[in-house]
Amino acid sequence: MEGLTERKRVYAFICLFTFTYMASYITRINYGAVILEMVYATGYGKAALSMALTGSFITYGAGQIVSGVLGDRFRPKLLVFCGLILSVCMNVIIPFCPSPIYMLVVWCINGFAQAFMWPPIVRLMTVLFNEDDFKKASVFVSWGSSFGTIIVYLVAPLVITFLSWKAVFWFSAACGALMATLWIIFCKDVLPEPKQGKKEENTESASEVRLFTPVFIISMAAIVLQGALRDGVTTWMPTYISETYDLGSNVSILTGVILPVFSIATFQAASLLYRKLVKNLMACACLFFGVGAVAALFLCFFAEASVVASVALSAVLTGCMHGVNFLLICLLPGFYKGRKVSTVSGILNSCTYVGSAVSTYGIAVLSENAGWKTTLLVWFFIAFAGTVLCLINAFSRRR
Repeated sequence: MEGLTERKRVYAFICLFTFTYMASYITRINYGAVILEMVYATGYGKAALSMALTGSFITYGAGQIVSGVLGDRFRPKLLVFCGLILSVCMNVIIPFCPSPIYMLVVWCINGFAQAFMWPPIVRLMTVLFNEDDFKKASVFVSWGSSFGTIIVYLVAPLVITFLSWKAVFWFSAACGALMATLWIIFCKDVLPEPKQGKKEENTESASEVRLFTPVFIISMAAIVLQGALRDGVTTWMPTYISETYDLGSNVSILTGVILPVFSIATFQAASLLYRKLVKNLMACACLFFGVGAVAALFLCFFAEASVVASVALSAVLTGCMHGVNFLLICLLPGFYKGRKVSTVSGILNSCTYVGSAVSTYGIAVLSENAGWKTTLLVWFFIAFAGTVLCLINAFSRRR
């Protein structure tokens, strides 16, 4: 299928993909945004309620691989639409769940549904856009995740104040339903790739064996670490602020707006830094991990000293992880060009949510049993480990 050449159509589809990804975030990260209020309203502990988040990250990560494979073999337009509709249904249902166990089941289904967003969208972009437009689109679509997070963290306190935490999920479901309608009407369809001959299949199989090189495996490990920090800090930072500085849940949730605002800047910074100054992708990721490690270390010193400093340093830390995510999730698949780009994208993105699943539950347990100072120190060691891994890869790629 020929790509888009008319500039208006290119920008129109970039907007469509960005808003679709934004809607997927609105229907996914809302649980983490209101979990503090859910703790207060239901009386369940942080660890019990965080099981749903952990389960959704696991099913999201596993679903990324499934979605990646299906995205190369089936119509990506239909996969995204089905994922959005199923997610809308789960958002409608979860407020009626009578216990954390039911919430776990519903949100695990939502996590799997959400997995049918990114890999099919990546395939659509690789088919419809040329190389330059693909890089631009990757930045803008990544912004969609931040826009969705900002909307949730702005709207959630208002909805909780005038209605309840349950209405946040219904608001999210309405946004998802609207976007699913626009998607099915306006998205351009891409047909599955034709089956290859025997000779081409052998070549492709050899290419897939070379995929899991030491550099690729180390990259996967680094992605796990950035996922642990990006989603773990985003989920529990409002709780940390509330418990440390004795603020109400509404105010604490509102502080979560700062994190995605800063992440938008880091998406652009990561793109410019890689294209203009640091040509080595892994060296660029190492730099962002290093800055994040410094921010986490300073956060330990300001653990109980200043709410402004704590929020600002948390924003720097998560922003840097968004930068790493952009480099290793959006740009790294470009080095593995070929028919399996959706599969590669799914494998890499699934690694993010291995870290997310471990950290979301782990931070809840660690903060309850060891306190927030110890938890913040663990954040530093995770960022430092990511710095070392990317540094190793930077030298490996150079050789």
